[in-house]
Amino acid sequence: MKNSHIVLLIAIFSLFFGCEHQEHPKPTEMKQQEHKKVIYQVFTRLFGNDNTTNKPWGTLEENGVGKFNDFSDKALTEIRELGVTHIWYTGVLHHAMVTDYSKFGISNDDPDVVKGRAGSPYAVKDYYSVDPDLAVDPLKRMEEFQALIDRTHENNMKVIIDIVPNHVARKYEGMNNPEGVFDFGANDDINFEYKRDNNFYYIIGESFKVPNWKNNYQPLGGEAHPLADGTFDEVPAKWTGNGSRLSQPHENDWYETVKINYGVRPDGTKDFDLLPEGYDKKDYKAHFDFWKDKTVPDSWIKFRDIAFFWLEKGIDGLRYDMAEMVPVEFWSYMNSSIKMKFPKALLLAEVYNPDLYRAYIHLGKMDYLYDKVGFYDSIKHIVQGHGWTDHIPKVQEEIFDIEHHMLHFLENHDEQRIASPDFAGSAEKGKPAMVVSTTISSSPTLLYFGQEVGEPGAENAGFGSPTRTSIFDYIGVPHFQRWTNRRQFDGAGLSSEEKELRTFYKKLLAFSIESDALMGEYREIHYYNKDQNPSYDHRIFSFVRWSDTEKLIIISNFDAFKSYDLNLLIPEDVIKNWGLVQGKYLLLDQLDDSLKNSLHVKDGKGILKIKLGPLQSNIFKMAKK
Repeated sequence: MKNSHIVLLIAIFSLFFGCEHQEHPKPTEMKQQEHKKVIYQVFTRLFGNDNTTNKPWGTLEENGVGKFNDFSDKALTEIRELGVTHIWYTGVLHHAMVTDYSKFGISNDDPDVVKGRAGSPYAVKDYYSVDPDLAVDPLKRMEEFQALIDRTHENNMKVIIDIVPNHVARKYEGMNNPEGVFDFGANDDINFEYKRDNNFYYIIGESFKVPNWKNNYQPLGGEAHPLADGTFDEVPAKWTGNGSRLSQPHENDWYETVKINYGVRPDGTKDFDLLPEGYDKKDYKAHFDFWKDKTVPDSWIKFRDIAFFWLEKGIDGLRYDMAEMVPVEFWSYMNSSIKMKFPKALLLAEVYNPDLYRAYIHLGKMDYLYDKVGFYDSIKHIVQGHGWTDHIPKVQEEIFDIEHHMLHFLENHDEQRIASPDFAGSAEKGKPAMVVSTTISSSPTLLYFGQEVGEPGAENAGFGSPTRTSIFDYIGVPHFQRWTNRRQFDGAGLSSEEKELRTFYKKLLAFSIESDALMGEYREIHYYNKDQNPSYDHRIFSFVRWSDTEKLIIISNFDAFKSYDLNLLIPEDVIKNWGLVQGKYLLLDQLDDSLKNSLHVKDGKGILKIKLGPLQSNIFKMAKK
């Protein structure tokens, strides 16, 4: 979901749906049964598109579109070899769009309530179908997606798709509902603003009005369209997806969507059973048992059944959009139901309010949440030169008890590209941040397609502005297209710098999913070195990771101009914990096969002489004797 107004939303929804912050005991030792996960987020309609026209507001015919079939075995092999364990296919579900598919029995959508021409993937129109843009034959779009699920599994990766529980498209129209399933709102009593089993909230006595556009905005860039007349028929008007109760939402509201009612009254009180005290310490089976004899709002059941539908088709995980805007009790019900039938399902949620993290993990039974407000925001400031690396240990300490559950990323569809001028202006500047982001915790790593080749998101696609790759329009992704090379997926069109960048990502991520130490212990040695070493400052960061079988020393230089020549000091307690005795230990860099070093242990302390160039990182692994 777009980042505009996130600060306001955090304030509103922490009051509306908030749970008290709860303390939990810190973990002792991470279990070694699994390795790190790497999730490759790909915007599905953009992946295989080799059209380079890139006309603002261009049609599908003008600018092209990718298909499910573009994810060939060759493409999937290359993604897997990048070090990927899961692919998050973004924009799969059938959402509102302007392209005409009426000959396939699909009604047209009104451009006045569609963002862009291809439409927002977070304005879902039919939860039981997929985007017709993505199929070679729109009538067989479900079969083509099923083949992609199977093909992904055959290439030893798992599949994640979005579920958007907070809102649906203004014109929701299920054309493929299973027997007994009714559309959202189909059975609502529209004479009331709120009833527990209504799916929507209504603004009684008022009709919906299209926003007053500012800054010369016009749907479709002003192109004539029979439905683009400044009106949309909705009587009575519904609350808008971001919670606006205005019949004429603001242009920055999520006006293309309507908010789902989960049994939260307009005054914020909850019209359903609450979890008893202590359920934050109970497992999903206990949560399931709690709900099985309770009556719950209709919207809860609808979304549970949607999740079951897709998981039964072989989907391995779900990413929940703006989960904090939905009450945590629903998530307890939803996720415990899922885990009872699909215990290995990966459940990832977008939550921005740190005060809600523990509630949505322990009560909501989420596997992973975005580490946006803490880790991402901090490291972005460091990359930009505004922040000091001193802040990283503090951020990690704040979430130490839940660090395994906090997904790390530097890019996704909502965030600016690293190479864009508003982030770093250079993909190279993201390299030390990516090393730290990937190796500092046991949490999964997210890589956004094109990040690995330095995609800057510079296109003027139509709706919105550059720095983010458009999710609303038909567009080609130039740097990424040089890697796909007209569906050869061999990188033949990449520059030498882009090839080098992709090799860096490949080495880092492939190492991370095999490392035992990255699921083990963590100790920052940053402050220890800063206090004792005058050559060590706030533009570099260092820490150690270890398990019974692997020991790592990691250091990154965030400065684009300064080199460092220093003795990195390893504290006595680390040396003792590692069981090292006096002598010299061979270290092998996992990012540069040609680089070796030595750790010298003397008087119980470790010394590692390091020469660190601008933006350089080392992941030194201790060689086995």
